[in-house]
Amino acid sequence: MILKRVLLILLLLAISKFSHTPHLKVTDPSSWANSSVWDHNATIGSILRPGSEFYTSYTYGFDLEFILRKISHLSFFGLLGLLFYWNLKEQRYRYIKTWLCVAAFAFLDEVHQAFIIGRDGRIIDVAIDSLGAAIFLFLLYKGKKTASES
Repeated sequence: MILKRVLLILLLLAISKFSHTPHLKVTDPSSWANSSVWDHNATIGSILRPGSEFYTSYTYGFDLEFILRKISHLSFFGLLGLLFYWNLKEQRYRYIKTWLCVAAFAFLDEVHQAFIIGRDGRIIDVAIDSLGAAIFLFLLYKGKKTASES
């Protein structure tokens, strides 16, 4: 039981660390240790105001880096969904509560990124993160259902 909690906390910290790393490139591991700099001009209001960059589409191209970045979003947040699920007690609406926890963390993580120079937070990434959790939770549900029918 304690291992599940430790793994959940470690993954939350790892995601937060990567979100705090400016100019991060999945294809360049040397960029994973870049020092971050806060954008002291950013505010919650400026980030979340209608028409802000938070609600716009990506401005960079559709290349290998982009594809790997989105696969990372799907897989990291999918695993996060499994860890949240395994850390919640057996209860009604466990899958939905799990998904809401991941979606809330994804939103906070993207807002956090908007405060880091060299990073940007996007609502579309919240959707991609939430989709990753939904896919992994669906696969878990189907796996458990198949196992119980056997």
